[in-house]
Amino acid sequence: MTRPEWAPEDIDISVPNAARMYDYSLGGFHNFAVDREMVERVVSMSPNARQIGLANRAFLGRAVRRLVASGVRQFLDVGSGIPTLASVHEVAQQADPEARVMYVDIDPVAVAHGRAMLAGNPNAEVMLGDVRRPDDIVRDPAVSGLLDFTEPVAVMLIAVLHFVPDSDDPAGIVRRFREAVKPGSYIALSHGSPPPRHEEDAAKVSTVYQRTSTPLHLRSSAEIGRLLDGLEIVEPGVVPVTDWHPDDTGVEPRPEVLAAVGRKP
Repeated sequence: MTRPEWAPEDIDISVPNAARMYDYSLGGFHNFAVDREMVERVVSMSPNARQIGLANRAFLGRAVRRLVASGVRQFLDVGSGIPTLASVHEVAQQADPEARVMYVDIDPVAVAHGRAMLAGNPNAEVMLGDVRRPDDIVRDPAVSGLLDFTEPVAVMLIAVLHFVPDSDDPAGIVRRFREAVKPGSYIALSHGSPPPRHEEDAAKVSTVYQRTSTPLHLRSSAEIGRLLDGLEIVEPGVVPVTDWHPDDTGVEPRPEVLAAVGRKP
Protein backbone atom coordinates (compact mmCIF):
# COMPACT_ATOMS: atom_id res chain seq x y z
CA MET A 1 0.00 0.00 0.00
CA THR A 2 1.56 3.29 -1.13
CA ARG A 3 1.59 6.10 1.44
CA PRO A 4 0.45 9.46 0.00
CA GLU A 5 2.98 12.27 0.38
CA TRP A 6 0.57 14.25 2.57
CA ALA A 7 0.01 11.41 5.07
CA PRO A 8 1.97 11.72 8.35
CA GLU A 9 4.41 8.88 8.91
CA ASP A 10 2.85 7.83 12.22
CA ILE A 11 -0.58 7.17 10.66
CA ASP A 12 -1.57 3.56 9.99
CA ILE A 13 -3.08 3.86 6.51
CA SER A 14 -4.30 0.25 6.66
CA VAL A 15 -6.96 1.08 9.29
CA PRO A 16 -10.08 3.02 8.22
CA ASN A 17 -10.98 6.13 10.20
CA ALA A 18 -14.39 7.76 10.66
CA ALA A 19 -13.18 11.32 9.96
CA ARG A 20 -11.65 10.32 6.64
CA MET A 21 -14.64 8.12 5.78
CA TYR A 22 -16.91 11.11 6.37
CA ASP A 23 -14.67 13.27 4.21
CA TYR A 24 -15.00 10.77 1.36
CA SER A 25 -18.77 10.54 1.83
CA LEU A 26 -19.02 14.33 1.47
CA GLY A 27 -16.96 14.29 -1.72
CA GLY A 28 -13.64 15.26 -0.15
CA PHE A 29 -10.16 14.07 -1.09
CA HIS A 30 -8.38 13.72 2.25
CA ASN A 31 -8.82 9.98 2.70
CA PHE A 32 -7.09 6.68 1.99
CA ALA A 33 -8.11 3.69 -0.11
CA VAL A 34 -9.05 1.76 3.03
CA ASP A 35 -11.44 4.57 4.03
CA ARG A 36 -13.07 4.60 0.60
CA GLU A 37 -13.42 0.83 0.59
CA MET A 38 -15.08 0.90 4.00
CA VAL A 39 -17.54 3.60 2.91
CA GLU A 40 -18.48 1.57 -0.15
CA ARG A 41 -19.03 -1.44 2.08
CA VAL A 42 -21.30 0.60 4.35
CA VAL A 43 -23.20 1.91 1.30
CA SER A 44 -23.68 -1.64 0.06
CA MET A 45 -25.47 -2.42 3.33
CA SER A 46 -27.17 0.96 3.76
CA PRO A 47 -27.72 2.62 0.35
CA ASN A 48 -28.72 5.89 2.05
CA ALA A 49 -25.39 6.28 3.85
CA ARG A 50 -24.18 9.16 1.69
CA GLN A 51 -27.50 10.98 1.96
CA ILE A 52 -27.29 10.59 5.73
CA GLY A 53 -23.86 12.26 5.73
CA LEU A 54 -25.09 15.13 3.60
CA ALA A 55 -28.16 15.59 5.80
CA ASN A 56 -25.94 15.71 8.86
CA ARG A 57 -23.73 18.35 7.23
CA ALA A 58 -26.78 20.40 6.29
CA PHE A 59 -27.92 20.32 9.93
CA LEU A 60 -24.51 21.60 10.99
CA GLY A 61 -24.90 24.60 8.69
CA ARG A 62 -28.41 25.41 9.88
CA ALA A 63 -27.39 25.09 13.52
CA VAL A 64 -24.40 27.39 13.10
CA ARG A 65 -26.45 30.02 11.29
CA ARG A 66 -29.10 29.98 14.03
CA LEU A 67 -26.47 30.16 16.75
CA VAL A 68 -24.84 33.17 15.10
CA ALA A 69 -28.28 34.77 14.81
CA SER A 70 -28.69 34.14 18.55
CA GLY A 71 -25.54 36.13 19.26
CA VAL A 72 -22.92 33.37 19.47
CA ARG A 73 -19.57 34.28 17.93
CA GLN A 74 -17.39 31.47 19.33
CA PHE A 75 -17.45 27.81 18.39
CA LEU A 76 -15.62 24.79 19.79
CA ASP A 77 -16.10 21.98 17.26
CA VAL A 78 -14.98 18.72 18.88
CA GLY A 79 -14.61 15.67 16.66
CA SER A 80 -14.68 18.02 13.72
CA GLY A 81 -13.00 15.80 11.17
CA ILE A 82 -11.42 17.63 8.25
CA PRO A 83 -12.75 21.23 8.17
CA THR A 84 -13.82 21.37 4.57
CA LEU A 85 -17.07 21.48 2.59
CA ALA A 86 -19.27 23.95 4.50
CA SER A 87 -17.57 23.54 7.86
CA VAL A 88 -18.29 25.65 10.93
CA HIS A 89 -15.84 28.46 10.16
CA GLU A 90 -17.12 28.88 6.60
CA VAL A 91 -20.73 29.17 7.74
CA ALA A 92 -20.08 31.28 10.84
CA GLN A 93 -17.62 33.65 9.21
CA GLN A 94 -19.91 34.17 6.26
CA ALA A 95 -22.37 35.62 8.76
CA ASP A 96 -19.71 37.39 10.81
CA PRO A 97 -16.05 37.44 9.69
CA GLU A 98 -15.01 37.96 13.31
CA ALA A 99 -16.53 34.66 14.47
CA ARG A 100 -13.90 32.42 16.06
CA VAL A 101 -13.72 28.66 15.62
CA MET A 102 -11.50 26.06 17.26
CA TYR A 103 -11.59 22.63 15.67
CA VAL A 104 -10.54 19.57 17.67
CA ASP A 105 -10.03 16.08 16.30
CA ILE A 106 -8.28 12.89 17.37
CA ASP A 107 -7.05 12.07 13.86
CA PRO A 108 -3.61 13.58 13.02
CA VAL A 109 -4.49 13.51 9.31
CA ALA A 110 -7.56 15.67 9.94
CA VAL A 111 -5.50 18.04 12.09
CA ALA A 112 -2.63 18.29 9.58
CA HIS A 113 -4.97 19.07 6.72
CA GLY A 114 -7.01 21.43 8.84
CA ARG A 115 -3.92 23.46 9.67
CA ALA A 116 -3.02 23.71 6.00
CA MET A 117 -6.56 24.73 5.03
CA LEU A 118 -6.85 27.34 7.79
CA ALA A 119 -3.45 28.94 7.22
CA GLY A 120 -4.00 32.68 6.99
CA ASN A 121 -7.31 32.61 8.88
CA PRO A 122 -6.58 34.25 12.26
CA ASN A 123 -10.01 33.35 13.65
CA ALA A 124 -9.95 29.61 13.02
CA GLU A 125 -7.53 26.99 14.31
CA VAL A 126 -7.36 23.22 14.71
CA MET A 127 -5.74 21.09 17.38
CA LEU A 128 -5.30 17.43 18.25
CA GLY A 129 -7.59 16.34 21.05
CA ASP A 130 -9.83 13.56 22.34
CA VAL A 131 -13.53 14.18 23.00
CA ARG A 132 -13.24 11.74 25.90
CA ARG A 133 -10.98 14.24 27.69
CA PRO A 134 -13.02 17.45 27.70
CA ASP A 135 -11.04 19.05 30.54
CA ASP A 136 -7.81 18.70 28.55
CA ILE A 137 -9.50 20.41 25.61
CA VAL A 138 -10.99 23.41 27.39
CA ARG A 139 -7.80 23.98 29.41
CA ASP A 140 -5.49 23.78 26.42
CA PRO A 141 -3.66 27.10 25.83
CA ALA A 142 -4.55 26.96 22.13
CA VAL A 143 -8.25 26.94 23.03
CA SER A 144 -8.06 29.63 25.69
CA GLY A 145 -5.90 31.70 23.37
CA LEU A 146 -8.63 31.79 20.72
CA LEU A 147 -11.88 31.47 22.67
CA ASP A 148 -13.02 33.64 25.58
CA PHE A 149 -14.90 31.44 28.05
CA THR A 150 -16.28 34.50 29.83
CA GLU A 151 -18.48 34.94 26.76
CA PRO A 152 -20.96 32.43 25.26
CA VAL A 153 -19.45 29.50 23.36
CA ALA A 154 -21.22 26.95 21.19
CA VAL A 155 -19.78 23.47 21.66
CA MET A 156 -20.42 21.41 18.54
CA LEU A 157 -20.52 17.63 19.04
CA ILE A 158 -21.61 16.69 15.56
CA ALA A 159 -21.65 12.97 14.77
CA VAL A 160 -18.99 12.22 17.37
CA LEU A 161 -20.65 10.86 20.53
CA HIS A 162 -21.85 7.74 18.74
CA PHE A 163 -18.18 6.77 18.66
CA VAL A 164 -18.02 6.97 22.47
CA PRO A 165 -19.05 3.80 24.34
CA ASP A 166 -21.10 3.93 27.53
CA SER A 167 -17.97 2.90 29.44
CA ASP A 168 -16.44 6.30 28.55
CA ASP A 169 -19.49 8.13 29.96
CA PRO A 170 -20.76 10.25 27.05
CA ALA A 171 -23.21 12.03 29.38
CA GLY A 172 -20.30 12.96 31.63
CA ILE A 173 -18.41 14.31 28.63
CA VAL A 174 -21.30 16.62 27.73
CA ARG A 175 -21.64 17.64 31.39
CA ARG A 176 -18.00 18.70 31.57
CA PHE A 177 -18.36 20.85 28.45
CA ARG A 178 -21.57 22.31 29.92
CA GLU A 179 -19.75 23.17 33.14
CA ALA A 180 -16.89 24.80 31.24
CA VAL A 181 -19.04 27.35 29.39
CA LYS A 182 -21.00 30.29 30.77
CA PRO A 183 -24.80 30.66 30.81
CA GLY A 184 -26.13 31.58 27.38
CA SER A 185 -23.80 29.06 25.74
CA TYR A 186 -25.04 26.14 23.66
CA ILE A 187 -24.20 22.52 22.98
CA ALA A 188 -25.27 21.17 19.60
CA LEU A 189 -25.08 17.50 18.75
CA SER A 190 -26.09 14.94 16.20
CA HIS A 191 -25.97 11.24 16.93
CA GLY A 192 -26.62 7.97 15.14
CA SER A 193 -29.78 6.13 16.15
CA PRO A 194 -31.26 2.78 15.09
CA PRO A 195 -33.92 3.76 12.53
CA PRO A 196 -37.40 2.34 13.10
CA ARG A 197 -37.97 -0.99 11.40
CA HIS A 198 -34.36 -1.12 10.20
CA GLU A 199 -32.59 -2.41 13.28
CA GLU A 200 -31.05 -5.28 11.30
CA ASP A 201 -29.43 -2.90 8.79
CA ALA A 202 -28.18 -0.71 11.64
CA ALA A 203 -26.63 -3.76 13.29
CA LYS A 204 -24.83 -4.64 10.05
CA VAL A 205 -23.39 -1.13 9.72
CA SER A 206 -22.32 -1.15 13.37
CA THR A 207 -20.52 -4.43 12.76
CA VAL A 208 -18.61 -2.89 9.85
CA TYR A 209 -17.51 0.02 12.05
CA GLN A 210 -16.02 -2.44 14.52
CA ARG A 211 -13.19 -2.79 12.00
CA THR A 212 -12.39 0.92 12.18
CA SER A 213 -10.48 2.86 14.81
CA THR A 214 -13.83 4.27 16.01
CA PRO A 215 -16.55 1.62 16.58
CA LEU A 216 -20.14 2.80 16.38
CA HIS A 217 -22.58 3.01 19.34
CA LEU A 218 -26.11 3.91 18.26
CA ARG A 219 -28.50 5.37 20.85
CA SER A 220 -32.23 5.99 21.07
CA SER A 221 -33.93 9.39 21.11
CA ALA A 222 -34.45 9.14 24.87
CA GLU A 223 -30.79 8.25 25.46
CA ILE A 224 -29.65 11.14 23.27
CA GLY A 225 -31.96 13.52 25.12
CA ARG A 226 -30.42 12.47 28.43
CA LEU A 227 -27.00 13.48 27.14
CA LEU A 228 -28.25 17.06 27.31
CA ASP A 229 -29.45 16.90 30.92
CA GLY A 230 -28.97 20.28 32.63
CA LEU A 231 -29.55 22.19 29.39
CA GLU A 232 -32.69 23.74 27.98
CA ILE A 233 -33.30 21.79 24.77
CA VAL A 234 -34.41 24.30 22.16
CA GLU A 235 -37.28 23.61 19.81
CA PRO A 236 -38.01 21.31 18.09
CA GLY A 237 -36.21 19.01 20.56
CA VAL A 238 -34.49 15.74 19.68
CA VAL A 239 -35.51 15.10 16.08
CA PRO A 240 -34.11 13.65 12.85
CA VAL A 241 -31.44 15.96 11.44
CA THR A 242 -33.68 16.75 8.49
CA ASP A 243 -36.45 17.95 10.85
CA TRP A 244 -34.33 20.42 12.82
CA HIS A 245 -35.47 23.79 11.42
CA PRO A 246 -35.39 22.54 7.81
CA ASP A 247 -34.82 25.13 5.12
CA ASP A 248 -35.66 22.81 2.25
CA THR A 249 -39.04 21.36 1.38
CA GLY A 250 -39.50 17.80 0.24
CA VAL A 251 -36.35 16.48 1.96
CA GLU A 252 -36.71 12.83 2.89
CA PRO A 253 -36.54 12.34 6.69
CA ARG A 254 -33.32 10.79 7.97
CA PRO A 255 -34.21 9.03 11.24
CA GLU A 256 -30.81 7.32 11.23
CA VAL A 257 -29.26 10.47 12.72
CA LEU A 258 -30.94 12.58 15.38
CA ALA A 259 -30.08 16.16 16.28
CA ALA A 260 -30.61 18.52 19.20
CA VAL A 261 -29.34 21.82 20.54
CA GLY A 262 -29.28 22.69 24.24
CA ARG A 263 -28.84 26.10 25.87
CA LYS A 264 -27.16 26.55 29.24
CA PRO A 265 -29.55 28.55 31.44
